[in-house]
Amino acid sequence: MTDSARTAGTNAGGNADVNAGVNVGINVGIKDVAREAGVSVGTVSNVINQPDRVSPATLQHVRGVIARLGYVRSESARQLRAGRSRIMALLVLDMGNPFFVDIARGAERTARAAGLGVMVCNSDQNPGDEADYLSLFAEQRVRGVLVTPADPSGANLRDFRRHGIPSVLVDRVAGDGAGCSVSVDDVVGGSLAIRHLTAAGHRSFAYVSGPPHLQQIRDRREGALLALAEAGLPASALRELPAERLDVASGRDAGARLLGLSERPTAVFCANDLLALGVLQALYAAGVRVPDDMAIVGYDDIEFAAAATVPLTSVRQPALTLGARAAELLLEETGDRADEHRHEHVVLQPELVVRRSSLAGH
Repeated sequence: MTDSARTAGTNAGGNADVNAGVNVGINVGIKDVAREAGVSVGTVSNVINQPDRVSPATLQHVRGVIARLGYVRSESARQLRAGRSRIMALLVLDMGNPFFVDIARGAERTARAAGLGVMVCNSDQNPGDEADYLSLFAEQRVRGVLVTPADPSGANLRDFRRHGIPSVLVDRVAGDGAGCSVSVDDVVGGSLAIRHLTAAGHRSFAYVSGPPHLQQIRDRREGALLALAEAGLPASALRELPAERLDVASGRDAGARLLGLSERPTAVFCANDLLALGVLQALYAAGVRVPDDMAIVGYDDIEFAAAATVPLTSVRQPALTLGARAAELLLEETGDRADEHRHEHVVLQPELVVRRSSLAGH
């Protein structure tokens, strides 16, 4: 045992401070542990990485020193030696939306099964925040990035790819072919919603959309228009009410505008469930009966949809599968057989879940 290990100081509370010669728990390195334990750096490394090569007595002694000093292995240094990070990053549009929470859960399950962790970040639909996070991921040399882009130009991702870190688009099709993507066919989803409403006899509709730069918003509208054409109805039968954000507050605002229309539609299709729940709140507060006076269909089928005051009909996206499949593609691209990897563009299918919000008389 070294002299410093036997040196005691006194902290502000009057208690003995073990190892006054070492900044306990602060920037403690493997050399500090070796010095305090009176062993070589190689022995400490074996205790951490190959404990079977160390005698039980030495193992217990060194582990006790590690615990006392608060030593934590430098993962960044280990990554530099190994040339591969154990962290993948996930950057989503809005962690306040349960849809993206489920995507994160799916990605995390897959990553953990492979011995990796996931760093989850929220761009808040802001291209500037997205750029900052992508820069951070490059600095940290993460294994790869799963991202739902907020930047409509794609410039942020193009800049990021110069670092050579793989990326997979989530809930978006990779149009440039520069990487893998996992998405849902939102044109089909929009068609499912309007077909359901036209089959119920509706002939006038509102589409509560979201930020127009988001491809998902445009695709769902395209699907809605296709379903109108199939039903022999003009495009003018669908009135779009844009929303600044994809949240409940924006849905309430859209609901207020809907109530102010001189000719109200009899059915509303919302670009996501949070918007639909906001519209439902506005209609309920105004005494409009759902679905008897106005039917509502949402999108995503988040957990809250079924628990709403009037259970919400919704187009279900397989969010857990989205996240899990995206993580699988990233693991394939960064694994031991990365040289055999070929970019894939996986497109999943949505399904309509019918509940009371669109069934008049129920």
